[in-house]
Amino acid sequence: MAVRRIYVEKKQGFDVEASKLYSEITENLLVSGLTKVRIIHRYDIEGITGRDYEQAKITVFSEPPVDNIYEENLDIPETDRVIAIEYLPGQYDQRADSAAQCIQFITHGERPDVKVAKVIVLSGEISDSDYQKIINLVINPVETRQAALDKPETLKDDYPVPEDVKTVEGFIKMTEEELKILMDEMAFAMSFDDLSFCQEYFRDVEERDPTVTELRMLDTYWSDHCRHTTFLTKIEDVEFEINPIALKTKEVYENYIEIRQQVHGKREKDITLMDIATIAMKYLRNTGDLDNLDESEEINACSIVVRAIVDDKPEEWLVMFKNETHNHPTEIEPFGGAATCLGGAIRDPLSGRSYVYQAMRVTGSADPRTPLDKTLPGKLPQRVITTRAAQGYSSYGNQIGLSTGMVAEIYHEDYVAKRMEIGAVVGAVPKNHVVRKTPESGDIIILLGGRTGRDGCGGATGSSKEHTVESLTTCGAEVQKGNPPTERKIQRLFRKPIVTRMIKKCNDFGAGGVSVAIGELADSLTINLDAILKKYEGLDGTELAISESQERMAVVVAPENAEKFIEEARKENLEATMVAVVDDSGRLRMSWRGKTIVDLSRDFINTNGVKQSTNIKVKGADLSNNVIEALSPTIEKYRNDPLQAWVKNLERLNVCSQKGLVECFDSTIGAGTVIMPFGGKYQLTPADGMVAKLPVETGKTTTGTIMTYGFNPVISKWSPFHGAVYAVVESLARLVAIGGDYKQARLTFQEYFEKLGTDPEKWGKPLSALLGAFNAQKELKVAAIGGKDSMSGTFNDIHVPPTLVSFALAPTNVTMVITPEFKKADSRLVLLSISKDELLLPDYKELEKTYTKINTLIKDKVIISASALKTGGLAEALCKMAFGNGIGVKLENLSFDRLFKLDYGAILVEIDTESDPAGIFAGLNYIKVGETVSEPVIITADGTVSLKDLLKAWESPLEKIFPTKTDGDISRVKTVSYTSGKKHKKEIRLARPRAFIPVFPGTNCEYDIKRKLESAGAITDVMVLRNLTAQEIEESVSQMKKHIDECNMIVIPGGFSAGDEPEGSGKFIATVFRNPYLTEAVMNLINNRDGLMLGICNGFQALVKLGLLPYGEIRPLDEECPTLTFNTIGRHVSLMVNTRVASNLSPWLSKVKVGDVYTVAVSHGEGRFVANPSVLEELEKNGQIATQYVDLDGNPTMDIRYNPNGSVLAIEGITSKDGRIFGKMAHDERYSSNTFINVPGNKDQKIFESGVEYFY
Repeated sequence: MAVRRIYVEKKQGFDVEASKLYSEITENLLVSGLTKVRIIHRYDIEGITGRDYEQAKITVFSEPPVDNIYEENLDIPETDRVIAIEYLPGQYDQRADSAAQCIQFITHGERPDVKVAKVIVLSGEISDSDYQKIINLVINPVETRQAALDKPETLKDDYPVPEDVKTVEGFIKMTEEELKILMDEMAFAMSFDDLSFCQEYFRDVEERDPTVTELRMLDTYWSDHCRHTTFLTKIEDVEFEINPIALKTKEVYENYIEIRQQVHGKREKDITLMDIATIAMKYLRNTGDLDNLDESEEINACSIVVRAIVDDKPEEWLVMFKNETHNHPTEIEPFGGAATCLGGAIRDPLSGRSYVYQAMRVTGSADPRTPLDKTLPGKLPQRVITTRAAQGYSSYGNQIGLSTGMVAEIYHEDYVAKRMEIGAVVGAVPKNHVVRKTPESGDIIILLGGRTGRDGCGGATGSSKEHTVESLTTCGAEVQKGNPPTERKIQRLFRKPIVTRMIKKCNDFGAGGVSVAIGELADSLTINLDAILKKYEGLDGTELAISESQERMAVVVAPENAEKFIEEARKENLEATMVAVVDDSGRLRMSWRGKTIVDLSRDFINTNGVKQSTNIKVKGADLSNNVIEALSPTIEKYRNDPLQAWVKNLERLNVCSQKGLVECFDSTIGAGTVIMPFGGKYQLTPADGMVAKLPVETGKTTTGTIMTYGFNPVISKWSPFHGAVYAVVESLARLVAIGGDYKQARLTFQEYFEKLGTDPEKWGKPLSALLGAFNAQKELKVAAIGGKDSMSGTFNDIHVPPTLVSFALAPTNVTMVITPEFKKADSRLVLLSISKDELLLPDYKELEKTYTKINTLIKDKVIISASALKTGGLAEALCKMAFGNGIGVKLENLSFDRLFKLDYGAILVEIDTESDPAGIFAGLNYIKVGETVSEPVIITADGTVSLKDLLKAWESPLEKIFPTKTDGDISRVKTVSYTSGKKHKKEIRLARPRAFIPVFPGTNCEYDIKRKLESAGAITDVMVLRNLTAQEIEESVSQMKKHIDECNMIVIPGGFSAGDEPEGSGKFIATVFRNPYLTEAVMNLINNRDGLMLGICNGFQALVKLGLLPYGEIRPLDEECPTLTFNTIGRHVSLMVNTRVASNLSPWLSKVKVGDVYTVAVSHGEGRFVANPSVLEELEKNGQIATQYVDLDGNPTMDIRYNPNGSVLAIEGITSKDGRIFGKMAHDERYSSNTFINVPGNKDQKIFESGVEYFY
């Protein structure tokens, strides 16, 4: 069949992406001659009939209400400039893949070929140099290229048949010079000594030349990324300079030597950075202070045993947490690098069989406001890296359905060397769901999940190299591409105990691909590379062995369980293949095309290459030039203008608001979010950490986890020792301020340093940091039980600041959690500080005493809010605690230094006016700070400053990078009230109605919906749609029809149907329901069986795109139909909104009254409801406008703070004419007991109870 071409362009008013690009080009590139930007998505399709194409044209590729389409040719004025962009060959294109999946549901045949390009049309007078600037902005050569404008004759890729894997002829006889030439030619990350070691092994042991695959595999296996080569380098000698801090570091080092002798006894073990990083854990385990560690052969993530309370009964759970970095990939390809950072972080605890339920993102960046023309050669602009990385991480997390509870970007000029991108996640699982057994000969290894491509080939070795000017043009294959819907399927599969109990051992595919993920599972293996499913043909044996394609797991099962496991995977729409067998040979073998291409001794592989050694010199730091006592120069210059200092403090990059960044990330999915990222009625007080309930699938729990972080790069650059100490202290202070018991906390560290080479002084930085962290752990008796090192933070002669980020996690009773926003006027404010010694180190005994007392007072409800002090000192804490509820402060006469100095470890608390600080804080280091007042002001001895002015200063610095406002309408709109609905009575009553919940690729809210419906009394049928083959599509349609015919209601959950691609949400779901058999079944349910339908978020979008809303029937759409489209702000939004009930027409709203206001979570990128005036008039007349977004006074509004997507008439939800079909954007299913506690409001609208009671 011929290739068909269609161009799709958003109509004016809906062209959000084009408008944003126009602003970026004119404001940042300063291209003054540009008058207009158009963005047109170009689709080439092959393998589809004319009839199917006509249907796909207006259901898959476009939406008549918001899109213009042009077929085959696009008329562009000759004076305009054009840039067509496509992904590089081999890169995963979610838009093209989703389009192909949608079309396959129309045809029920083989999946067609689809290729996509983005065409940018530039109007105006644009010079050649400006044109090139724009090209450089929109094309990253690591992932994309300029696409040809001509239509191809075919989309079939002609992959050349790969050659057999070559032997490196003459390797064992090469001279030293020849080995060096080989090393350069093959661009190895291993050292020359390692390569020489390989030569000795093959010459003396194997007595043959190696294959290319063997050398590539060893280079990967022994990379710093996989084997922590730097951290395992033997430390021969350490020299300390003569200054107080260096001598303190020496004292701690000597203490480490003593303790390691106690821990290791007579076992010979090298002194290494790794040993220093882990010794406190081993020591505290021996002393009994680390009593809940879950230990096993599998090292998937940090794991502790927690006694959970579920339905008022105790259960043993495993809580797993992990931090992961993707610094190098994110630096060169921000979207993909950050996305797969999170994907990789998730797969670690997931491979431990835990359900990952919350994530934290901590990043390091240079100033993103840096003008684009100041970008260093060989670098992407900081603005591009920062914004694209945020989009990548949030896209992955939002799609997979993972609540991101905390997002923080740390700014420091030295991160221009290489970005820091950290994802930290928490997972949990009932302990009895996990089986761990040593693999035995004959066991089968199954590869599960995504297919294998070239993406990520060399990723492990690439991450181990320093960044150079050439990286942007040479490292494309090193960056993996994520496919979050596939990882979501693995999460679903691993949530089934029948599946997890079959797994003896599991490893996720990350660095090194098959060679590492499967190679680590057993000492003796035979791997059949021909059995690996490929994304496309043309991959050779080496690529199959080391590709780091994402969303893959390797599991070991007993032979008798292999087929059963594959069958269970298929139920979740997942491919699973037997690819390896465990044997007892003591060797790792791989075959391809029937030939053995890897055959290595396990003992040799496990040497990890030549043992490296180093000498270290610790310089210490200059106490007289310390940054702990000295105020920031930004603040110091306002010492004589203290009121202005309050404003300038909030404008500092590491103090100012990051709300526009944070709200890109879904923070509420899972119905377990205890505290929102921003609290108070204005949602403006940032939380100190994140808290979530354990992910119980059924029942209720009050057991949850708190996770926090700590790190200040300014301190760390001055003294890495102090930087690490205060990273630990800050992470624990934040945890205590939330209500956690720091003695129950467990830590995990992220170390990120420059490329050390052989420079002893460079090695002194991570040594000092690890010794500082060791000292803090030992003194506080709180252990780090995991971590991640990244040792390549160098670009030419620029280095990242010495970085050790501390993450703290503690189990908690969520009913004891408090939040930082001030709760009321007339409270007392008290600051509890930790004394410092002459070296500016904390008094650990005082810290223990203070934090223990604070924990008790929080449990006793004496302390009602608290916040740990951070970069901006006491003044920052006061402002941010005040913003949330608009409650002001009257201060005592405090010194300028007291207000603005660093005071890590200190906690500001709010207590009732009746509480006497002298009594309750006796013996502690405290001062009275002042009292809260009802006026929105800060009253100081130097005068008064309004919260309004302070808020403006706090919000402005990053507004152009991460916007929170638009230029749109902020007016109030009409309040709709329809009260003519009738009481719904059923002729036939049911004891328990049956609800059908379909799960599509990308659905992620089904668990929350299921829990709510079952709690309301319904029976639920959850069905995963399978579309891996044409036959499975037929089976799924048949199965869906059966479920629809048997159910009383259909509830379509939220998510990202097929990634909300191509260019529009809900299309995949709508395409499925337009199948004639399913359309008939749905209309039979509605018209003849008095059934109900509910769609939330993505489900609402699907109902609108089907015509079920507002018309009550599945019908073709035309330009006059209402739709849901992209938010006016052009990004995902996640926050709590207030919605007002506007109609009593629907049975779904039978338990509420018109005028009632509810506070509900929203999380979406396409929630803007649009309709023409005549449709709106009809909806209002019929009572079909069910709910409206309202401000804090209950008035419907277009103000983006309250109507975050810009919906016309502030519409949040609508119904069909009879009210039985209801669609809404806000996620009622995400509220459960003890969630969203820092945002006031009535959060239970009881729509599920109302829907179920309709059938009583």
